[in-house]
Amino acid sequence: MSNDSDIEKPEAFPQEKEEIEHKKRVIEEASKKRGIDDEQIAKFRQFTEADAEWHRAMNAKVMRKVDWHLLPLLVLMYLLNFLDRNNLSQARLDTLEEDLNMTGTDFNLATSILFVGYLLMQLPSNLMLTRVRPSLYLGTAMAIWGVISTVQAATHSFQGLVAARFFLGFAEAPFFPGAIFLMSSWYTRSEMAFRIAWFYSGSSLANAFGGLIGAGVLSNLSGAHGIAGWRWLFIIEGTITIGVSFIAAAVLPNYPATTKWLTPDEQAYAQWRLLDDTGEEDVAAASSIKEGVKLAFRDPRLYLFTLLQHASILSQAFQYFFPSIVNTLGFGKIETLLLTTPVWILNFLVSLVVTYTSGRFADRSIHIICLMMLSVIGNIIVVSTLNTGARFFAMFLMPIGAVTSYQIILAWVANSFPRPLVKRSACISFANLVGNAANIYGSYMYPASDGPRYLPGGAATAGVALLVAVIALATRLVLQKENKKLAEREEFENASTGTAGAENLGVGFRYIL
Repeated sequence: MSNDSDIEKPEAFPQEKEEIEHKKRVIEEASKKRGIDDEQIAKFRQFTEADAEWHRAMNAKVMRKVDWHLLPLLVLMYLLNFLDRNNLSQARLDTLEEDLNMTGTDFNLATSILFVGYLLMQLPSNLMLTRVRPSLYLGTAMAIWGVISTVQAATHSFQGLVAARFFLGFAEAPFFPGAIFLMSSWYTRSEMAFRIAWFYSGSSLANAFGGLIGAGVLSNLSGAHGIAGWRWLFIIEGTITIGVSFIAAAVLPNYPATTKWLTPDEQAYAQWRLLDDTGEEDVAAASSIKEGVKLAFRDPRLYLFTLLQHASILSQAFQYFFPSIVNTLGFGKIETLLLTTPVWILNFLVSLVVTYTSGRFADRSIHIICLMMLSVIGNIIVVSTLNTGARFFAMFLMPIGAVTSYQIILAWVANSFPRPLVKRSACISFANLVGNAANIYGSYMYPASDGPRYLPGGAATAGVALLVAVIALATRLVLQKENKKLAEREEFENASTGTAGAENLGVGFRYIL
C-alpha cells in the first residue's frame, strides 16, 4: 500500500463522513502526542477511510501472522510454567513426603511458599518488561525457572524443597502477567478473551498431560538408576522447560512497530488497530514508570478488578490438590493420575467455546456468573456425598466453572485499562499480585486430614465461587455507569471521562460488560 488509490474508500453519508473525520482527528492527535512521524500518520488516515471489506482482508492477513507467531509458543510456555509449578501434587502420590520426612501440613507449606516468591517479584518484574524486550525477558525468566525446577530433584530435606519452591516462584513471576501484557499490546479488546482462552488452555493441558506424564514416569522410572520417580519427574519436566526457553527468546515477537516478520504496512496497520480500538497505541516510552503507576493506583476500578481476581484465584485452590481429591475415589495412584486427564481435556474444550461466545457477544459478567454457579454446584456435590459417580461428575464441574471463568476475568482486566502501556502493565501486575496472594492461604484449604470429603475446604470454595459471581455483577454495574459518563462526554465533547486519571479514550470507546 503506497498511496491512497490502493485502499477502497466507500461513498459515505454526511453523518458517516463526520464520524470518520472525527475519528481521524482523534487518531492523528494521539499519534502526534506519541511522536509518530507524518508518513505513518498519513497511513493511519488511509486506514481510517478504508471500507469494511478492505479492513476484513487486511485484519485477517495481519492477525493470521500474529496468531501463528505468538499464541502457540505462549501456550507451550504456560503449559510448562504450570507443569513446573504443579508437579508437586503428582510427586506427592509417589514417595516425596516419605523421602523428605514431611508430616502434617508440610506439603501445604511447600505449595504455598512458591507464591510468596511469586508475589515479591510480580510488580517490579512487569514494570521492567516495559523497558526490556519481552522476548528476551520472558525467555530468560523461563530458563531460570527451568533450572530451579530441575534442581528440586536434588533436594534431600523438607527445608531444601521449601527453599527451591520459594525461588521457583520468584523466577516464574514475570511470565504470566508478562504474557497477558504482551498479548494486550497486539490484540484489541474484542479479540482478547478468545486469545487468552488459548493461552490459559496451557494450564488445562498441563493438568491433563501432567497426569499422563506423571503416570508414565512414576510407573516406569521409579527407582531407575537408583533415583526415585518423583525426582525423575522434576528432572524431565525441568529440562524440557530449559530447552523451550531458548526458542522463546529467539521467536517471541515484541511490539507491532518493531516486529520484522510484518511488512511496514502491516506494522502500521497493527498499530492503527490499537489506536482505533482505544484512541492510543502501545509505545513503550510513552509514559514514565512513575506516571504509569500513579495513573493505575488513582483508578478505583483497579481495586474492584483486583478483588474479583483474588476471589477467582481462591475459588481455584483445589487445583493444587486435584490428584489428592481424585484419589479419594479409591483408585490406585496411576489410575488416579489418568482419571485427572479427561477432566482437564473437557475443561479445555469448554473454555474455547465460552470464551469465544464471550468475545463474540462482547460480554464478560454474565458468562462469569453462569460459570461460577457451576463451580458452586460442583463443590457442594463433592462435599455432600461419597458416591463415586456423583463425585467424579462434580469434579468436572469444579474446574469448568472456576478455571474457565478466570480466563474471561483475565481478558476483562486487560482490556478495561486502556493505554498508556505503563499504566496497563501496572494494573495487570497489581491485580495479578494481589490476586495470587490467595494461593498463599488457599493452599491450606485442603489438608490431608480433611479427606475424603474435604468438607471445610469444599464448602469454603463454594462460598468464594458465589462471591465471585456477586463481584462480577457489581463490576458490571460500575462499568455501565462509566459507559454512561463516556456517552455524555462524547455528547458534550468533553476532554475527560470523569474517571481517575482522566484518560483520553478514543471516540466510541465503551467498557465491555
